Amino acid sequence: MSATAPAKLRLMRESEGVLPNTLALGYAVCGYLSGFALMAATPWWANAAGALLTAHAMLIAAYLIHEAAHYTLFARAEHNRLAGELMSFIAGGAYVSFERIRHLHLRHHRDRADVTCFDYKVFLRKRPLLRRLVYSLEWAHLPAVETLMHLQVIFRPLLVQSQRCYLPRTITMLVLRAALLGAVAWFSLKAVLLYFVAYGLLLATLDFFDAFHHTFDQYFTDADAPVPLGDRDRNYEQANTYSNVVSAHHPWLNLLTLNFGYHNAHHERASVPWYRLPALHKDLFAGSKRELMSVREVLRSFHRNRLKRVLDDDYGSVGEGPARADGYVGAHGVSFLTVV
Repeated sequence: MSATAPAKLRLMRESEGVLPNTLALGYAVCGYLSGFALMAATPWWANAAGALLTAHAMLIAAYLIHEAAHYTLFARAEHNRLAGELMSFIAGGAYVSFERIRHLHLRHHRDRADVTCFDYKVFLRKRPLLRRLVYSLEWAHLPAVETLMHLQVIFRPLLVQSQRCYLPRTITMLVLRAALLGAVAWFSLKAVLLYFVAYGLLLATLDFFDAFHHTFDQYFTDADAPVPLGDRDRNYEQANTYSNVVSAHHPWLNLLTLNFGYHNAHHERASVPWYRLPALHKDLFAGSKRELMSVREVLRSFHRNRLKRVLDDDYGSVGEGPARADGYVGAHGVSFLTVV
């Protein structure tokens, strides 16, 4: 079907996206299910492969939620919403609605800021024992802050009066997911234990890549509360955005994160789907090295600033030369899955 056909007559938003979107969605679903089968198998190598496959399928599902939030997958809004809900269930983010995730993420683009509903920094500053535990876990490169952000999505509707309107969905998803995990545990307790290992790998990966996308202003506020725009214009947006790709020299490796690392191109034209971001980045930033930062460049900063990143309000800045990322502290608590 032609990409120019009316939206009601075609499924995918672009004819060019039929194959890549089908493969990505199919991989997320089949990889997730196959991962559980491998984690329940007898050989240790199958268990290891299953945990890695499950973690990566959940990662692709998370980035497909992002695509659905920008309506880049399907021609019709309701199909994007359905895909977003399904991918959210796979990625473990289904305790909140897709529409809530989409609303806060679009605010991130509109306000050119990191807008987050839960102030984990105030939460930790008031709880010294928990803060000490978080520091210990982050020192060991265990994603404690990312875990806290995912847990608060579940527990705030239970504990905060203003969040009670979201409680029915939270309870429904808790019961459903617990029942499914219980069914898997009845068949293979090992598969459930390895699922939590896979989920930890997912959180660690999301934590790493989300840390180095922006040096935006961060606001902890209600989902609909306005924040001052000030001088955060389009120039500010690009000057405070970086593309932390898996590899700058082997672009095909960036498919491992569904090209999510091409963040400058995405923020310049948010309606461009994931499979066209490398070409768009090349068109917009050819010859410029400022925007593109490979995993190799930010790994040292991720390690050296892992404790500073927990409570610092300053994301740091990018310098020049081989060690240009050393002063780039990065951010916590900015994942589109947990800012609600």
